[in-house]
Amino acid sequence: QVQLQEGGGGSVQAGGSLRLSCAASVRSFNSYQMGWFRQAPGKEREFVASASWQSKYYGDSVKGRFTISRDVPIKTVYLQMNSLKPEDTALYYCAADPNYFSGSHYDPSLYEYWGQGIQVTVSS
Repeated sequence: QVQLQEGGGGSVQAGGSLRLSCAASVRSFNSYQMGWFRQAPGKEREFVASASWQSKYYGDSVKGRFTISRDVPIKTVYLQMNSLKPEDTALYYCAADPNYFSGSHYDPSLYEYWGQGIQVTVSS
């Protein structure tokens, strides 16, 4: 059973930074594409960033501000969020996809495992 445990959320003022973490209980971390998605009230789940051993991708709204990284020995993926804006306020989810392929990173329906979600609130 794959479990994903998120941490690091909270409240911050606009312009501030937060770092999210996601620890994965998986056998072979390099076999998974790890993704971060977010969902604000009344909106669809939005792709934020993803990382596999081969590639990293970012959603247009976070490019240049957010950085995804992986620590393979401890099977953890991080999302460093800088220059935060009020519109970044959302519930952030970590997800894992063991069957990823080129172009699959942005589609939440292709991720098999999900964390519980963690709240990020940015005030103006």
